[in-house]
Amino acid sequence: MVRVSGLASGMDIDQIVSDLMKAERMPIDKMKKQKQTLEWQRDDYRSMNLLLSEFNNLAFNMTLQSSYSSKTVSSSDETKVKAAATSSAANASYTLSNVTMATVAQSISTSIDSSMDPTKSLWSQRGSMDSSVWTEKTVEQAAITLSADTSTVKLAKGAVSAVNQNTGTLNSISVTTDGTSKAYTVRIGTAAGIINSNEVFINEDTGEMTFGTTLTSGSTIEAFSYQQNVLNFSVTTYDSTGKATGNIQDGGSTPFEFDGSTSLNTLLTQISNSKVGISAFFDEGTNKVVMTRKDTGNLSSADSADGSNMVFSGGFLTGFLQLAGDAKGTDAKFTLNGLETTRKSNTFTTGGVTYTLQNNFTGDVRVNVSNDTQKVFDTIKDFVTKYNELIEKINGKITEERDRNYQPLTDEEREKLTDKQAEQWDEKAKSGLLKGDSILSSGLNQMRSNWYASVSGMSGGFSQLTDIGISTSANYTDRGKLVIEGDGTKLKEAIEKDPQSVMDLFMKSGSTTSEKGIVRRLRDTITQTVSKVEQRAGRSTWTSEQFLLGRNLKSVNSQITSFESRLTQVEDRYYRQFTAMEKAIQNANAQSAQLSQYFS
Repeated sequence: MVRVSGLASGMDIDQIVSDLMKAERMPIDKMKKQKQTLEWQRDDYRSMNLLLSEFNNLAFNMTLQSSYSSKTVSSSDETKVKAAATSSAANASYTLSNVTMATVAQSISTSIDSSMDPTKSLWSQRGSMDSSVWTEKTVEQAAITLSADTSTVKLAKGAVSAVNQNTGTLNSISVTTDGTSKAYTVRIGTAAGIINSNEVFINEDTGEMTFGTTLTSGSTIEAFSYQQNVLNFSVTTYDSTGKATGNIQDGGSTPFEFDGSTSLNTLLTQISNSKVGISAFFDEGTNKVVMTRKDTGNLSSADSADGSNMVFSGGFLTGFLQLAGDAKGTDAKFTLNGLETTRKSNTFTTGGVTYTLQNNFTGDVRVNVSNDTQKVFDTIKDFVTKYNELIEKINGKITEERDRNYQPLTDEEREKLTDKQAEQWDEKAKSGLLKGDSILSSGLNQMRSNWYASVSGMSGGFSQLTDIGISTSANYTDRGKLVIEGDGTKLKEAIEKDPQSVMDLFMKSGSTTSEKGIVRRLRDTITQTVSKVEQRAGRSTWTSEQFLLGRNLKSVNSQITSFESRLTQVEDRYYRQFTAMEKAIQNANAQSAQLSQYFS
């Protein structure tokens, strides 16, 4: 629609229509404020549900026996024996004596040539070792198409000894360029010297090929095979049951293969990182290689005649390094409460108590296990503190006053304020949205009842919270917060005197509410409250149709959409009316001008 904006009348039609529309928009502004209020209220409900759910997760931990059965362990000499206990350990004293600690199997090589550099490739130092340690392996090299002009190409492997050795052809490599093939005679060594145009030099240490001419981009080095020198050997170790740790298809051993470009340090590191369970290193001070089992004890094959803990095979290990194959570890030996016994490890568990041997000794070391009263006390105290924090936050929401002088801001109202002013306004406008909420109030009242009501069917001496020194705050403004009486002495005494009864008071199971422990009641109440809140405010993953506020928001959005459509029609009507007025004035002005001509 063509709009005429005051050309004939001289009026600011756009401003007039804008002012008229402000009055027309008042109902939709009210709807948008209502929508914002509903969204804030929904978010407040969900934040309360988040608090309840987090506390419910904490309450779950309070239904576990481990929360009430913590043990404390003391050793008469921790330089000899350290100990820890699980909640299943009995309160008792244990005596360890005549302790000989477990040792690891270890094998040490003979001294290596002092000129050997553990950081350089082994092939480059092959003169220091017998040639029999090396195995020649054929490598099939696929065709290589060059992406740029170059005269050097590196093979994947080093320690190259020959090219096409087993093919019956000359030792040459063919390169095809634009359909034309050229053969390059292979020369292998460590120093290239002068390379003729029809030669290719291969550095035997690194596997780098250098051609006597520059090969152009797009050229293809045709497939060929070459011989590479590798080290092949295997190591066999065993677990505590006597089973070999290697592959079944390899007879239980773990095979290793290293190309000649590998250094001694890299080789030993890869052995250490493998599953054989060995720490391997080279000692520069003695020029010896040391291989040590990571696990202690005599870990040998169940079928072994000599009881070897590490079995080495391959010329590199047995010939060059001369590692001994009869290395053995020893089991830990000790007497526990008069019983002579052994273990593979210096750390072992029996009767819920984990012992860690620190030294050999012949005398006695006593280990005492008892209830950890302080830890159980701290667990209950922390739970009470978290509960108090929960009800303080929820009470803060349901008692917060609603200031109806502050309504959500429209876009136009927000533009007139600074960011700080708008933030402060929003804070006041959001206040009190859950004041007096029946769901949350009912949930809090039920949780208070859960704490105070007696637990029926208790076999111990405690059946309600006050029996163990926990009561309600006498301060009314605390709104039901719990207080641990005095300095907690009564609660500690209850834990020390009858820990089972304290545990049952909190986590006892039952078919009825009265038979359930306090924490189980709380979790039931919280679950019910969360469900009711969700029916009103939903979850972030729910659709609007699944909860009350969502349906209300959907209805308001529908009203806003319909009203905005109506506003567009009203605005168009105003413009049509003013356009008609402008056209009428134009016609009148034209007639007036025409009449004036007749009288002039």
